[in-house]
Amino acid sequence: MNPSVSRRLRPHAPAAGLALLCSVVLCAATPAHAFSGGNHEKITRAALGAGGWHPNSLTAMADGNSGAIVANDHDQYFGIGKLHCDNADYLDPRYDSRYPRTRAQADAEVIDCVESSVDHVRRALAAADRLVDANGHVIAAQTSISPACSWNDQPGRAKCEVLEDLGRGWHQIEDFYAHSNWADQAAPGAIGVKNPPGLGRTDLPAFFSIARYSSMNRADWVKDATGHIPHDLATGCYPDRDHTGTVSNCTGRVTHDGVLNKDTKDSPRSAVAHNFDRAYDLAVKDIARQWKEFKDELQRRYPNNGRAQAMICAITHDHPDKTCG
Repeated sequence: MNPSVSRRLRPHAPAAGLALLCSVVLCAATPAHAFSGGNHEKITRAALGAGGWHPNSLTAMADGNSGAIVANDHDQYFGIGKLHCDNADYLDPRYDSRYPRTRAQADAEVIDCVESSVDHVRRALAAADRLVDANGHVIAAQTSISPACSWNDQPGRAKCEVLEDLGRGWHQIEDFYAHSNWADQAAPGAIGVKNPPGLGRTDLPAFFSIARYSSMNRADWVKDATGHIPHDLATGCYPDRDHTGTVSNCTGRVTHDGVLNKDTKDSPRSAVAHNFDRAYDLAVKDIARQWKEFKDELQRRYPNNGRAQAMICAITHDHPDKTCG
């Protein structure tokens, strides 16, 4: 199979057809560039499902083929590394004295990924202001999701903008766990380019407290976030555009494909020490954190006349003009 074709599951494939195709020929041997759409959906639904989301609104956010959570896997967004937390690969000299990337270069890619999430959360917070009027009453025309939202990064109905920016901002957070060694463990044997170290972490990274950084100036949050990046943290190199705009040359580097990714349970590193489950579980916990912090930030920014609570209701309810007071 042509490697350029085999790198990803086609996000526009109908779900039933994709499942059949996977079961017959492809998925066991096909590394994906991001958590597969099905896994993005499962993670997002697990994180949000107990939070009062109505079915259509949750589907608009979480659907694995057409939800906001997979908008970064479509069109030109697929080839932008920061939207998938790619290219922050690094090996300390104790493992490889000639590794072609420095810790500072890896840190720059992590920060680029975080900054993208920060920007999207800020945009979602701003768009939420248009969900309700000054008295906290839901604006019907701004909160409808019929017809379906278009995830095209263009101005539109306020609810569509909020969902899109949250979905885009959360996508790379989910990918971070699949693409990095934060939660995983290395395979037995020598540590190196084909078997990078695993950090085995069970906590959520401080540098992904997006709500905190959304209210800080860039210099302050970059300094804070960089200080929380572990020395041996790595995400895999992938031939997409890094923070300089250059398509990554992955020769001699820890790669996404075949080495570090845990995008599906069939990825080579997934089976080691239950690494897929480790990545999946932390991704669920982090999206739950992101949603809580986003709601808290709405309360902080829009405290008057019950506006924040009405905004949360408008985001999560299918017919907020009828059910949110």
